[in-house]
Amino acid sequence: MGSGCNNSKRIGLLAAWGDYPVDVARTLHESGHAVYCLGVEGHANRTALEPLCESYRSIGIGRLGAALRYFEKHHIRRATMAGKFHKTLLYRPWVWLRHLPDWAAVRHFFPYFANPRWSKVHKDCKDDTLLGAVVDAFAKHDIHFVPATDFAPELLLGAGQLTQRGLTLAQENDIGFGWELAKEMGRLDVGQSVAVKGQAVLAVEAIEGTDQCIRRAGSLCPSGEFTVVKVAKPNQDMRFDVPTIGLGTVRSLVEAGGRVLAVEAEKTIVVGRDELVAFADRHKLVIVAIDRPEVTRHAA
Repeated sequence: MGSGCNNSKRIGLLAAWGDYPVDVARTLHESGHAVYCLGVEGHANRTALEPLCESYRSIGIGRLGAALRYFEKHHIRRATMAGKFHKTLLYRPWVWLRHLPDWAAVRHFFPYFANPRWSKVHKDCKDDTLLGAVVDAFAKHDIHFVPATDFAPELLLGAGQLTQRGLTLAQENDIGFGWELAKEMGRLDVGQSVAVKGQAVLAVEAIEGTDQCIRRAGSLCPSGEFTVVKVAKPNQDMRFDVPTIGLGTVRSLVEAGGRVLAVEAEKTIVVGRDELVAFADRHKLVIVAIDRPEVTRHAA
């Protein structure tokens, strides 16, 4: 693909951690798009991404101005975001000295991270708030983010059972119980996953992510056989932070002793589906994608 590609086929990609950005880049490349990729340092898989892109640049988490200039230089007006941002990095000591923010980032994000005593306007640091702020910063420069699933809709799971093994009544009840909790946690923008057993909560996902939530459930429930429910937020913005599962998710479930993974249909991205399902079947897991749990909880 040459640099003279039609502007309608130019697209920016803000790539974070995981295989999902690679799948998105591959789909865009195969459909004739010229992909101009900003790979977040410490997150993006440059080795896999760069061959699929017209241009690739690594970018620090605090380099908003540099990111804007890169997309503007390449006449990008549409962009998409894929992958997980490890928010825990923001709470490490001296993080802003290691990832020295440029002036554009300081101006835009000062109300989010400044001590309330220093700023007349102080905003929270929820996932949706911060990712929405990133999208808004680009929009001010006429660079508009669209959902990555617009280009790779096949990555969204339709409703149904993925694995050979199906649900027991007790597991259906745990899904119904966990679904309500996970939706409420999503509404509060705390996390998207909960682990339950016997309609008791074992672990709730927060900043640490789904895999760590699963491992914590396993440490608290050595007998295993628990259920993990992962859902979209009630008002999910499909441009970012879309629930995603992959082989790593089911590996964590097996290692922790879990048995069931229930996700929300049409709102969950699956990466490496064939490999994931084959692994789950070997380990006798149950994976289902549901619109909403149409189950009536029965007394034990």
